[in-house]
This record gives sequence, structure tokens and C-alpha cells, in this order.
Amino acid sequence: MADSWKHCEAGLESASRKYLYDGDFFAFFKGKKILVTGISGFKGAWMLKVLHDAGADVTGFSLKSPTDPALFEIINGRKLCHFIEGDVRNITEVYQAVHESKPEIVIHMAAQPIVRESYLNPVYTYETNVMGTVNLLEAIKSEGCVKSFLNVTTDKVYLNNEWEWGYKETDPLDGFDPYSNSKSCSEIITHSYKNSFFGKPGYPDTAISTARAGNVIGGGDFAKDRIIPDCVRAAMEGKTIDVRNPYSTRPYQHVLEPVMAYLMIVRESYLDHEAAGWYNVGPDESDCVSTGDLVDIFCGKWGEGLSWKNLAPAFAPHEAGLLKLDCSKIKRTFGWRPRWNASSALDKTVEWTKVYISGGDVAEEMSREIKEYCDL
Repeated sequence: MADSWKHCEAGLESASRKYLYDGDFFAFFKGKKILVTGISGFKGAWMLKVLHDAGADVTGFSLKSPTDPALFEIINGRKLCHFIEGDVRNITEVYQAVHESKPEIVIHMAAQPIVRESYLNPVYTYETNVMGTVNLLEAIKSEGCVKSFLNVTTDKVYLNNEWEWGYKETDPLDGFDPYSNSKSCSEIITHSYKNSFFGKPGYPDTAISTARAGNVIGGGDFAKDRIIPDCVRAAMEGKTIDVRNPYSTRPYQHVLEPVMAYLMIVRESYLDHEAAGWYNVGPDESDCVSTGDLVDIFCGKWGEGLSWKNLAPAFAPHEAGLLKLDCSKIKRTFGWRPRWNASSALDKTVEWTKVYISGGDVAEEMSREIKEYCDL
């Protein structure tokens, strides 16, 4: 493994941990009882694959897969975990899932994750993203078996002033649209539960963390209203890509970047509660690119004369134009670094998609990419 990955780069404060994704890292998860909510989603399926390959005892709590096709179904996710179909809005179902699985670690990924959908269904968005978090924290508080909890939120939790510089974990939380705002609320609720209950007399000593990740890309995302899935669908159909907002700038990263960072956070927090906290997880600033530039790169990698056209409407629901993260805290605390830039992330997306189109073994392709990412 490269020396640059084994040690923090010069110029950073001395980190308490120099992070490696090595055999010892994966050995920690072998046999661990882990509950993952939202496991049937795109990011949840990648999380499941990493944990399954590591030998973890995974329980997945989720609604049915939100897309058709769905990565979770393609990799036979129901056979890779103990799957409980349920809704985080239903506190009885959440309590039962926690009681039944007796997890040591909980990774909360269940969400209504689409900005445009949140304008159409704000009540459902708030019920899922806010009360779903409350219900899960209540169940964890009641059961008392969880040693490390991570709430996965988003980079959009911040009050967005369209700054040129990245937002830090200490900046105000106040997302604009119902999705972003509901995730801001989920963050604040998590902070309140940590301050009010966990680690206090009469309550479980659970390490409580959140992770605020940027836009993820990678093989197997079939969601609507996401730029790379739109690119993949157009490429598969031999059509021109429609791009509705080519000028927005986002911190794009391969899905394995946040998934591995989430596992790093829950592992270190499990071993040392002092490591728990609120962390931004994003790419380096050079990989905060406009949507139009991202599509240009995708077209070049796909080939076959693929192109795109600008369909930016005269009026559309508000979305942030410029959004960047300052990830110095997670780098300083753990010695973590993003491993794949935007170009590499698109390479992997195209590689996975062409395996899928050809009828190849996409689960094996995911395992290959995981090993490549970790240099195992």
C-alpha cells in the first residue's frame, strides 16, 4: 500500500490515528451484529456488500427497493443479510427490528433522499427523515445494546450562502428545501439525544455520530433526478443526455468514499467513544465540479459519440448552485483521505455499468472495486 496512504500528509496537524483499510480493519467487522436502515437503497447496497465481504452479521431494515431495477435486488441482497421489510416512520416496526437484531452497531441510512421529490411530498419527507431518526434513537435508547451509532445525513444540511469555501461542521445548519431542511433537523435531533440521554446515568453508553457526505456516484444507481443515473440511462438507450442544471457545483465522490468513511467512524467510535462526533465526508476541492463538466467527463469515458444538451428550465425548484465541504476535521482526526478523484469515480461507474449491460457478475465487480479501493 502506498506510503502516502499510510501517513498523514505534511502540513496537517498530527492525527491521533493514521488510517488504513487493511486486514485488521475488516477483521473488526467479522461477526459483528450490525443493523443498517435503508439497506435497499443504492448506498445501502454498497454498504451491505462491503460488510458481507468482511463477514459481518448484517440485519437490513428497509422498505422495498426504491427503483426498478435496483442494485440491492441485482446482488440478491436479501440473501446477504437478515432482511426486515419495514418503515422507519413506524415506531413499532423500528423497535421490533432493534429488539430482534440486538445490534452492536447501527448505521442509519434510511431517507427520502431526492430534493425535487421533497417539494412534491414534504410531509412524507419530514416524517421519514425527522421522525424516522427519532424512532430509531428511541429504540436504541430503550434496547441498550448498541455501542456505536451513525446517522448518515448530507452536505446540504448547512445554511448555504453560496460561499466559495467549504462548510465546516461548526457552521449553521439550515437547509433550504424540505429534503435538506429535514436532514438539518435530523442532525439537530441526533445532537439533542446525545446531549440529553446517551452516556448519562440510566441510559446506554452509546457513541453517537453523524456524517455529512456529498453527492455520490458509482455503479448501480438507478434513481430518478440524479445526474449520473440519467447519463447511464441515456447511454444505454443511445440517446442524448438531458441536463437540467449544468452550472451547479457539487462535491462528487465515488460511493465507496463515504461508505468506507462511515465504517471508519463507527469502528473508531466503537473502540473509543471520544472519536464520536459530526464529520463532513467529501472529495478534495479539485473534485468539486459543475454538473456540465461531470457530464463531459462521463461522455468521454463512455465513448460511442455520447453527448448532452442543456435543458435548464426558465423556472425550477430551488437547488443550491455552489456547495463545498471542508473535510479537515475527519482528515485531522483519523488521517482519512479520499482515494479516488471524480475521473476515477466515473471510470468505475462506466466499468460497473458495462459489466451489468453485458450480463456479467456485478457482485464480483463490486468486490473487485472494493479491493482495488482498499489496495487489498
